[in-house]
Order: sequence, then structure tokens, then C-alpha cells
Amino acid sequence: MAYSSVECDNSRFMAARVTRWLAIAFLLIAFGQLFSGQSARRVRPSTVPEYTFKVIRTFPHDPRAFTQGLVFHNGFLYEGTGLKGRSSLRKVRLETGEIVQEVDLAPEFFGEGISILKNEIVQLTWQSQIGFVYNLSDFHLLRQFSYSGEGWGLTTDGHEIFMSNGTSEIRVLDPSTLTEKRHFTVHDGTTRIDELNELEFVDGELFANIWQTDRIARISPRTGEVVGWIDLKGLLSPVYRLESGAVLNGIAYDSERKRLFVTGKLWPKLFEIQLVPKP
Repeated sequence: MAYSSVECDNSRFMAARVTRWLAIAFLLIAFGQLFSGQSARRVRPSTVPEYTFKVIRTFPHDPRAFTQGLVFHNGFLYEGTGLKGRSSLRKVRLETGEIVQEVDLAPEFFGEGISILKNEIVQLTWQSQIGFVYNLSDFHLLRQFSYSGEGWGLTTDGHEIFMSNGTSEIRVLDPSTLTEKRHFTVHDGTTRIDELNELEFVDGELFANIWQTDRIARISPRTGEVVGWIDLKGLLSPVYRLESGAVLNGIAYDSERKRLFVTGKLWPKLFEIQLVPKP
């Protein structure tokens, strides 16, 4: 059967339109799947585990101690306290809260975190940019050192010293010179975690109080990634927290007996706790 030129042109036009619409439909389906997949990735909930606590034992704690640093060593607690005119370094009997050894800082210093490495205790100050190194046995001052910015928390893994300054940054210090070797940023996914305070190493992880909260971050010291959260809300009855500064701050770990201790600034109690995964 013969076709006119007009009929042929119409046929070609319709075929072209059908092909074009099929191509558009294919692209819409493909992009829709892509966007759907991206959206699903954006809203996927965090997989970081969370923990609550079980109280194992309760110990007395000096309610006048503005706790800034806490370490368990050879059966005793070592504590650094803050506030100008009230800052000190203490050795404390765990079971009774008795202060068995103490040295006061000069009144112009606001004491901060402490750490024990070998036979020395290192202590920071808040805004003075000066730290102190003491002999562990008698608290005799051996030397001072300086650093830039503020000093908050301090701990060690036995090889290096880790320091917080109230930001999301952790500085890693050379234990001999106490100078910065490197630093890393603490983050939960893409979110930086600010106001890192008192620090403690617990079985290869870095635990950090978050200032003015009841939460402790469990941090990978290799990557800075938060690998877990500890919620200690309700640990201390609100009736004891009459001052605004009486917040959770102080983590100590007995690595031999696997005991975890926590307390706070101006708290009358220190707690041995066991971590319990949240459902």
C-alpha cells in the first residue's frame, strides 16, 4: 500500500514523540531511585550504642571539692580540685573519703585535670596556661610547663598524655616534654562534640565528661569518633545539686579490678557504676 509524504512525516513525528517520552520516563525512574536512596541515607538513625548505669557501691566524697580531675592508682584516688583560692591536689582514701595527702595551689591558680604517669602527677590550670608536675610519692613540685589556650581535662594511656581544652579538640602531648605532638577532633558522625571536660582511659577508649551535662562520651583515641554514649541522669539526687556549678565531672578507672568510678563538682558522693546497654 502506498503512503503520501504527509502520512510518512506524521508517522515519523509520532515515532519521535514516543521515543522521546520513553526516554524521559526512564530518566525520571532512574533519578527517582537515586534520590530515594540518598534520602534514606540521610535519615538513617545513628548506630552509636547508648548506655545507662547500675550503682554497685557508693562512697563518701568531700562536698567542698570542686572536682576537676580524678585518677585511681594503687588503691587510692587522686583528685585535682578547682576554684581560685580553693584549688588543690589530693590523695584520698576511697572507702572513707579521707584526705591523706594534699598540696594547695597558689590562690591565683584555678586547678584543672590531673594525670599520673610513672612516678609523676601532672596538673593543669584553667586560664593561666601553666601546668605543674609533682613527685607522686610526696607531692613535691618538680617543674612547671606552659601551653596555649585553656586547660580542662587530662589523662594518659601509659604512653602519651591526652588533654582537653573545652572545645571538640583533644591534644596529644609528649610525656617527657609535655609539648603537643598532634591533635584530633571528637565527632559523632559529622557533628563535633564540644565542651569536652574531664578525661579517663578505660580499656583502650577515651571517656570524656561533656560539661554541664549528665553524659559521658566514649571516644576512639585513634579516630576521634564517638563509639558510645553514657547517660548518667538521675545518678545524684537533685537535692544535693544546689549550686549551678555542681555538675557531673570526674571519671576514674581501676584497670585491675575493672571498676568505674564517677563523681561531680561539690558532690557528697562518689559512685562505682556498671554500664548497662539501653534497649
